[in-house]
Amino acid sequence: MTSCKPTSTEKEEHLRKPDWLKIKLNTNDEYKGLKKLMREKNLNTVCEEARCPNIHECWGERRTATMMILGSVCTRACRFCAVKTGLPNELDLAEPERVADSVAIMNLKHVVITMVARDDLKDGGSEVLAETVRAIRRKSPLTSVEVLPSDLGGIKENLQLLMDAKPDILNHNIETVRRLTPRVRARAKYDRSLEFLRLAKEMQPTIPTKSSLMIGLGETHEEILEVMDDLRANNVDIMTIGQYLQPTKKHLVVKKYYSPLEFGKLRKIAMEKGFKHCEAGPLVRSSYHADEQVNAATKERQMQADM
Repeated sequence: MTSCKPTSTEKEEHLRKPDWLKIKLNTNDEYKGLKKLMREKNLNTVCEEARCPNIHECWGERRTATMMILGSVCTRACRFCAVKTGLPNELDLAEPERVADSVAIMNLKHVVITMVARDDLKDGGSEVLAETVRAIRRKSPLTSVEVLPSDLGGIKENLQLLMDAKPDILNHNIETVRRLTPRVRARAKYDRSLEFLRLAKEMQPTIPTKSSLMIGLGETHEEILEVMDDLRANNVDIMTIGQYLQPTKKHLVVKKYYSPLEFGKLRKIAMEKGFKHCEAGPLVRSSYHADEQVNAATKERQMQADM
């Protein structure tokens, strides 16, 4: 009988993590306090659900957080993401006020509101996301608000609902290069994400737009540059570039670990291509130092207005 087990050449090689990916845990009182509040308010955070390596820095040192609304179950099953997938729960219409209350209690200077994909909803979840922005504005007028939505089904009216709430920054992640998108991102399309970012800028020209790229999934250097060019062609202001890390054995394996030096070179290229701000590094994630990113983009916008 012929064995069905894969040969050593058929198995995907698991690379050893380099030293620069080791992180320092900071479970201080600030971190513990934020975590306690999240549980008391029954809130989800992408920091926890997506196993972000920067959670201790953001919660414990910077007092910034990324809230994940519309439940903790996503309708998509992207092969890079640790968020649970399946049939979502019913909408919690009290969630926007609960999130806003928490932001006020924590006295956050910057908050990122992200969401699970809700392809089961006609509006993709845009109304609840927009109401969350408005609720935070009412209760914490000095807090800058960044939104990180799904593509909202690629429906223009859904995006318009969100942009009418006027977040301080619109973030939508391209995630990977064009060639790898079908394998990496479930039900998402590379060109639809680009159009989403372009339309957001057309709807609210003064609001900075932002996108994030993971590398280490088998892309080429030329493909990374192509993503930069595509984002700039659609007027994206801010870009983040980070190392893909395999969350579980069920997810895509890492093909390459990029060094801090390589990330530094990519950041230099991004700035030369016209991005107003770029964060690039092994542990950089879409919301990494998000408060600094929005401040940098706002300063650039003000400088242009004064010219």
